[in-house]
Amino acid sequence: MPRRVVCLGDSITRGQLSADYVAMLSDRPVLSPFAFTNAGVNGELTENTLRRVAAVVELQPDLVTVLIGGNDVVASMSAKSSARARRLNKLTGSPGIDGFTDNVAAIVERLMRETSARIGLLSLPVLGEDIGSDSVRRSQEYSAVLKKIAESNRLAYLPLNERQVEYLTAGGFRPGTHYRDNLALMAGGAIQHFLLRRPLDDISRRRGLRLTTDLLHQNTRGATMIADLIEEFVTG
Repeated sequence: MPRRVVCLGDSITRGQLSADYVAMLSDRPVLSPFAFTNAGVNGELTENTLRRVAAVVELQPDLVTVLIGGNDVVASMSAKSSARARRLNKLTGSPGIDGFTDNVAAIVERLMRETSARIGLLSLPVLGEDIGSDSVRRSQEYSAVLKKIAESNRLAYLPLNERQVEYLTAGGFRPGTHYRDNLALMAGGAIQHFLLRRPLDDISRRRGLRLTTDLLHQNTRGATMIADLIEEFVTG
């Protein structure tokens, strides 16, 4: 019987606006002993994920990967983004690194207490592709929190942010699109993909991006980095 792996996350895990890394994992012959469950929900912040962690517990998985927090970072970038997230996601508090820390710690605590699963905590993908920008630095700050939580609970830490920063730094890339604190880029990408049937990698290339389609959601290269890290975790 295959070992069940639940991939808990937001839209990057859901794989509609992003290249689908969960499907990639399911298609890899080396991972045939595992059955992957996509537990991604579009638009979630960590407070939302905490509310539904019971559904993951009910599955009693053998392994859980956790890739959450990208939307928390987006919401932290400005007062406007924070207010929008509070309204759309019905949050009880203001998005920020303290709430993020508490939410992730609570999710991990419940998974550890109520399942026997091995847990792998991924750091965040880069927000934007300008190395040294405020948005990338913010993704690194939140990823440092994830690393600390993983270490304090003796969980596997999967260094996605570090791998993506290393890739962008080594290549010396200058992105053709820069981070903006609005939803226009994401909305435009969704229109191109779902209405015009344009492949995600084409959208990424037209925007001069290497890892993302809209500075948050992943193209095939970015999603493959996620899948590779998870493969290393589940087979390790």
